[in-house]
Amino acid sequence: MSTNSHIPALEVAEESAWFKSSYSDDSNGIHCISVAALASVVAVRDSKQQNGPAFVAPTAAWSSFIREVKTGRWAA
Repeated sequence: MSTNSHIPALEVAEESAWFKSSYSDDSNGIHCISVAALASVVAVRDSKQQNGPAFVAPTAAWSSFIREVKTGRWAA
């Protein structure tokens, strides 16, 4: 599976594979994402658009991105 931001989320993973990110902002419901960690990819979707598109990235690339975010490199 290649990285593609236009794959329908439910074609990437069945509904039971998705979970709401612990970093989502539940106070107003507008900053919520769901994640599906699969064997070789990580998929991310808007929790409010469960049938919408999913961003899909190889697990290693996603892990590298998360490490960089935690260092503050991508802070505004």
